[in-house]
Amino acid sequence: MLPILYRHAQRAAVRRLSSAVYRCSDIAESMGLRTANYTGASFSTSSQTMRKKVMFPGALNSEYTHELQFVSSVESIQTYQVMDTSGNVLDPAHEPQVSKEEARAMYRNMLVLNAMDQILYEAQRQGRISFYMTSFGEEALIGSAAALNPKDLVFGQYREAGVLLQRGFTLEQFMNQCFSNEKDLGKGRQMPIHYGTKELSFQTISSPLATQIPQAAGAAYGMRREGNKLCTVCYFGEGAASEGDFHAGLNMAATLGCPVIFYCRNNGYAISTPSIEQYRGDGIASRGIGYGIDTIRVDGNDIWAIYAATKAARKAAVEQNKPVLIEAMTYRVSHHSTSDDSSAYRSKKEVEDWSKRDNPIARMRAWMQNKGWWVKGEDAEITKSAKAKVLEAFAAAEKLKKPAIRHLFEDVYAELPPELQREKAEIEALVRKYPDYYQVNDFAKS
Repeated sequence: MLPILYRHAQRAAVRRLSSAVYRCSDIAESMGLRTANYTGASFSTSSQTMRKKVMFPGALNSEYTHELQFVSSVESIQTYQVMDTSGNVLDPAHEPQVSKEEARAMYRNMLVLNAMDQILYEAQRQGRISFYMTSFGEEALIGSAAALNPKDLVFGQYREAGVLLQRGFTLEQFMNQCFSNEKDLGKGRQMPIHYGTKELSFQTISSPLATQIPQAAGAAYGMRREGNKLCTVCYFGEGAASEGDFHAGLNMAATLGCPVIFYCRNNGYAISTPSIEQYRGDGIASRGIGYGIDTIRVDGNDIWAIYAATKAARKAAVEQNKPVLIEAMTYRVSHHSTSDDSSAYRSKKEVEDWSKRDNPIARMRAWMQNKGWWVKGEDAEITKSAKAKVLEAFAAAEKLKKPAIRHLFEDVYAELPPELQREKAEIEALVRKYPDYYQVNDFAKS
């Protein structure tokens, strides 16, 4: 009986192998590659033409070679740039196709973001909010938001406040979240700068690094199935690209054909670890190519390079159902966060030199002045007005009460499980018994 079963197994294996070979042959022929002749369970190659392309299903684009050689590097990926540091467009064919009003609105948001960062950073130092992260030196990110459909779903990390500003998130909403007050959309459950808004298609930020990357790939796959011609956009830093979720998310997006834009802000530092100590390859862009993803590296201080690259990436993602990786090269002028002192691992001169050498706000202003769309001195007026509005929203948010305690138990279960019902009752009893200790007057009424 065993020999009969063995022969059956052999025949089944041959049939599976034959089917796999035909599939590989079909794929190769669709790519215009020459295939080997197939007869039965053996292979033969034409004596007239030696086979050049590898036919194994794992590497159909590879070619055979007789040289024993390990590949340690390939030509470095170039960095796309639209304008130089003086605001001059390098190629007229790439002149931004935006109106004066659109350009002025983008630049105004860069100034507002900068003003808000200054005030909230100082507020944290005064102990008025618990935590903050600025976007100094990375304001050109706003260009990516301007290139998207407002309904494209954004998965952010820590420095995407500019994306929210561009989408219409108000200063009051920023302040309410940072104070975790009763008007905070997140009901006080998150750290400051962990924004989120369903109305503006911006998923709530979470602290664990890189978790948003596979989530963005999965959401994009859902969009592909729905056929709604939208995509997801996932922001992260080069430090997050060292996490396993980065590799899982990119590979998932590539193999499933997910319409997602992966936007990597390579600002030179993962908290205190410089990029030279993070990897030995050609930045993060080379990893996208390794996963078979269309990839571009851009000047991350050039708002128009970012705008053009994101616009093209979105077109490819939505029309071809494919992921795209953008690596934006920039420099983090600020400390990583209010919990960090970057002078411990880099010199102040390095930071000052970068601020003077290539400031994204100064570059955008120069471009606008070259076109006659911005008058010298307008910056001071806009910045003064922005600071006044930020301070007004700040003062109002600081006076509001904390969210009602009942929100601790909401928005997870449709019906509260018995264990949580018991805990809720216990907390309510303690608060009633010790109102002064729990400072109940600081919280909104349930």
